[in-house]
Amino acid sequence: MYRRQLVPGVRPGATGAEVVRLHALARLMLGPTFRTIQCSWVKEGPKLAQMLLTAGANDLGGTLINESISTSAGAPYGQLVPPAELRRLVRDLGRVPAQRSTTYDVLKVYDDPGEDGAEPLDAVTDPESRFGSYRRLTASGEFRFTHPLSARKC
Repeated sequence: MYRRQLVPGVRPGATGAEVVRLHALARLMLGPTFRTIQCSWVKEGPKLAQMLLTAGANDLGGTLINESISTSAGAPYGQLVPPAELRRLVRDLGRVPAQRSTTYDVLKVYDDPGEDGAEPLDAVTDPESRFGSYRRLTASGEFRFTHPLSARKC
């Protein structure tokens, strides 16, 4: 709505301070009921997501390739942050990173930074050329649906 100016007075989104307050309030209000509050590096960027880990969130999210929902809404992030970089962001806060499943079971705890080991996504230097990008995909007509009846001449 903001980008297309569909509604007068709509702001471009929450400010960074509002995002921090929201996560802090969520922790206070939901703390015992919802043990995990995720901050999204896709929506907020790695640095603000890192700050949110100090304001109530306890889950940084995961590695994504060509995330499309937030990207299509205008988020500038979402292509790829390698696992080693996500672990570094957590360690820089003095915390121990862990890998979890989609059901929040802990799969691996990275106690020792020297034992992280390189993962295949850590070696990707140019994610857009390797995986493409959502923006390039939507701009291309190659995969655009064309109704079969509209292609026929009557």
